[in-house]
Amino acid sequence: MIKPFSLLTTFTLVVSIGFGQGFSDQSRMATRLKALESANPSLTRLQSLAKTVGGKDVWVLEIGAGDRVNHSGIAVIGGVEGSHLMGQELAIGFAEKLLANAQNDSIKNILNTTAFYVFPNMSPDASEQYFAQPKYERSANANPTDDDRDGKTNEDPFEDLNNDGLISWVMVEDPTGKWKTHPADSRIMVMASLEKGERGKYILISEGTDNDKDGKFNEDGDGGIHFNKSLTFDPPYFVPGAGEHPVSELENRALLDYLYERFNVFAVISFGPSNNLSDPWKFDKLKNAGRVPMGILENDARQNKIASDLYKKYVTLKDAPVGPTSKGDLSQWAYFHYGRQSFSTPGWWPPKFEIPKDTAQAKKYKTNEDKNTDVDFLRWAEKENLDVFTAWQKFNHPDYPGKNAEVGGFKPFVKTNPPFKMVDKLVEEHTKFIVSLAAKRPDIDLINVKTEPLENGVSRITLTIQNKGLFPALTEIGKNNIFNKLVKISLTSAKDQSIVSGNKITLLPNLEAGETKEMSWLVKGKGKLTIEAGAPQAGVKKIDINL
Repeated sequence: MIKPFSLLTTFTLVVSIGFGQGFSDQSRMATRLKALESANPSLTRLQSLAKTVGGKDVWVLEIGAGDRVNHSGIAVIGGVEGSHLMGQELAIGFAEKLLANAQNDSIKNILNTTAFYVFPNMSPDASEQYFAQPKYERSANANPTDDDRDGKTNEDPFEDLNNDGLISWVMVEDPTGKWKTHPADSRIMVMASLEKGERGKYILISEGTDNDKDGKFNEDGDGGIHFNKSLTFDPPYFVPGAGEHPVSELENRALLDYLYERFNVFAVISFGPSNNLSDPWKFDKLKNAGRVPMGILENDARQNKIASDLYKKYVTLKDAPVGPTSKGDLSQWAYFHYGRQSFSTPGWWPPKFEIPKDTAQAKKYKTNEDKNTDVDFLRWAEKENLDVFTAWQKFNHPDYPGKNAEVGGFKPFVKTNPPFKMVDKLVEEHTKFIVSLAAKRPDIDLINVKTEPLENGVSRITLTIQNKGLFPALTEIGKNNIFNKLVKISLTSAKDQSIVSGNKITLLPNLEAGETKEMSWLVKGKGKLTIEAGAPQAGVKKIDINL
């Protein structure tokens, strides 16, 4: 096992390539990936699994030494949401830092025993909108869809009404509106609460016009299907972005086909909106009362807690917001249908804002009584001198003639992606977490091997099979999943040997963390025999015995 101290110090030694130029578009992403393969030909294999409808590559970079498919594996997946550029940087940044330190003894040992499958971006069509004009947050691919079910596609997109290159928001003063300004900061819009006797004053819409004159704004723009809405566990139906059926898209099928052929994967780490690393999933008996489990099983919840504690040891971000799962998302598919350990995190969130204790500074802030996150985020950003908000500007909206309309609000991408200067430190911390998780993978070993000669040329062979890792060979949810391999112990004898007692092949339903199993055989004959034990996701150990 690798000592935690070595993991803490490893990644400060070599600076990885790829940072300092902002978030990467698909062209730069491909350049970074190809550079990694070129510089590390014996440790990597780069492959385009498919091209999206928009003509973008879906890349996977395999990392590891030797026979990777026979090493316990971890899938690292970015671009779960197209607007989450941070997820892409965490995924490819992990690969860069890992390979930059490949000659260090601790990392060399990891690469000799663990395979990593890095998918930098599963939503390349959507993420390119960050680099396009106008810039707006997009999660859907380039597959044209009729989101408003009117028989037309993409007929009501966004429009950049103030010509600033960004799509933000429009508020229109109207007595039928359901929105009002926040009492702590009039720039922030919130829904009026009827329960509190509040009245709305504004209509709030996304920036654009009602092109198809159906009373809705920008409801049928460019694209398509959301990667993180169209997987197979508890999928949504008849919802924009979900597709006609689960796994309808090339990128979804490419990922699933690839992973279902990788029996050695023991854990999936995804960078997206779900967060069970800062706040691990909890076992809930009611969620599992039916025939189909809808919540994490009890033993797997313990493993999630172990991973969460490890994450919080290396990743210094505090006060994580709730990151719930959603229908048809990747994190739930990886657990419920793929049957693996599934860990997900957005990788960054804005820190909490505290009003300064200095009386003079504190006077400029009104009390944020309901702890509105937009108010706190805007205050934090201003303290950090970050440009995240477009001031509200009056203009004449063609669909609201004669009414007081203003365009502005938060700029796209700023709430879910940090300033790029923060990325390298976050990549380093998440890389330490992933490497530490790999060091605690399920790890099968054969120990206490003994041979005893008995009468009539018979020998007794005894040994102990042990899981040295901190995770079980199989998840509890995966025990009934035919795509998970059981722990197998096999004895291969020579032609002139015969097994008098014991099974030639034994299958174990599982081997928990630290669990041992005693095995014994009686074998008649002389010469060499081989005992092999393990599972693809837990490693395989082989020993030769001379009788």
